[in-house]
Amino acid sequence: MLVAIAGALSFVAMLDMNIATMALADISTDLDVSPAMAQWTVLGYQLAVVALLLPVGRWLDGGATGGAGLRSALVLAVCGFALCGLLAAAAPWMAWLAAARIAQGSFGALLFVLVPVLVMRSVPPALRGRAMSVPATLGPLGAVTGPAIGGVLLDTFGWRAVLLVKLPVCLAVLLVAVRVMPKGGRPAAPGRQPLTDAALVGSAVAALLLALTLAPTVPAWLLLVVAAAPPMLWWLRRPAARPVLDVLRASDASGAYGAVCALATAFAAMYYVVALRLQSDSGLSATATGLTVLSFPLAMGLMGPVGGRVADRYGPRPAAIVGAATTALGLTLLALIGDDDWTRGDVAWRLALAGAGMGLYGGPTQTLVMTAAPPGAVGVAGSLVQLSRGLGFALGPALAAAVWGLAGPAHGAREALVVSAAAGWLGVLLLATRRTTVRGGPAGSPAAAPTVSGSEQ
Repeated sequence: MLVAIAGALSFVAMLDMNIATMALADISTDLDVSPAMAQWTVLGYQLAVVALLLPVGRWLDGGATGGAGLRSALVLAVCGFALCGLLAAAAPWMAWLAAARIAQGSFGALLFVLVPVLVMRSVPPALRGRAMSVPATLGPLGAVTGPAIGGVLLDTFGWRAVLLVKLPVCLAVLLVAVRVMPKGGRPAAPGRQPLTDAALVGSAVAALLLALTLAPTVPAWLLLVVAAAPPMLWWLRRPAARPVLDVLRASDASGAYGAVCALATAFAAMYYVVALRLQSDSGLSATATGLTVLSFPLAMGLMGPVGGRVADRYGPRPAAIVGAATTALGLTLLALIGDDDWTRGDVAWRLALAGAGMGLYGGPTQTLVMTAAPPGAVGVAGSLVQLSRGLGFALGPALAAAVWGLAGPAHGAREALVVSAAAGWLGVLLLATRRTTVRGGPAGSPAAAPTVSGSEQ
């Protein structure tokens, strides 16, 4: 049962990261703000998630999820996430909406980190490949189906409905979690240090995203990337960075984390270009565009369980490499489409190939990094892999927009897709050349970790 809860949480958290993209134009008009200001509906959520993932991971490893504390942390995250969604949907002006989305992203970070912890504590080591494939597949499914669902809701009910769609899932998760998880004390307060760490990481990511967002109009804004270095160097010198560096050193998993970021960047950049090009060049509506790209999540959903079974039988690393290479191939074929061949059918089958690869790759990669984590550092490992994925999802559209703008309207879309494909192949290279040490048997089965009782599974 906890695996199902983890999958549902992963779906709604990633859904909320992308679903608002389809509503930005309507938000801009309804709240009378510029399109750039309306972007904070998405950026506010993404920045909060990226900034808080690592501090939240340390907090959870520090005892917040010990024993029954896991239930309290889960209830806090789900209730806060749902309440902020209600506040965002009721926003009368942009400042309210941006603040609500930033707050929602804070609770979203907690959801992201709780997902792998729930899975690790609910199944024995021999089944973790299949178990990890559930949230690893449903999370990206939420990201890729977000615009499709958002387009239908937007055309039918308006932008406020787009921000409310995940509330029924949150309610269902809350009811199940309260019923199956044991009661216990409240998590300890996080203290001041996590806030400082979040400010440093968030300011570095904000500088990077602003540089990529503003560069298409004024290339000199790329120099803002330099501003990201001081806060990151400062953070690396703080005690908070030591558990993260220890996880990377102890597990030799830096290649896998880099692959997660690279493939998320590739996927997000591709999705941005495809959605925009289908609407601008083909004149499709938001609903028709969303339905066209559904070939990606459909293929990913079908292949997700297969990836988990392959990982349990042959090991997570080979399965992850095969899946990543399939995704990179699909993205490469998409970049090679001629300007006159951008039909829904030509795009759909290439997206399906890339989606099948993502399904094969997601669960094994999640298993790879989580089972390689040192004892007592599961929360940090989970937050680090989610940070890698979240950073990729945030960087992908910004990078694609920058490349498109700098290359010009004639060839910008193709150049952006080439960058997407290159990021995909970089992920394959990182998985293939950086071996992650996984403790356990030939199928990547780690040493036993705490499991919950049968009533919780």
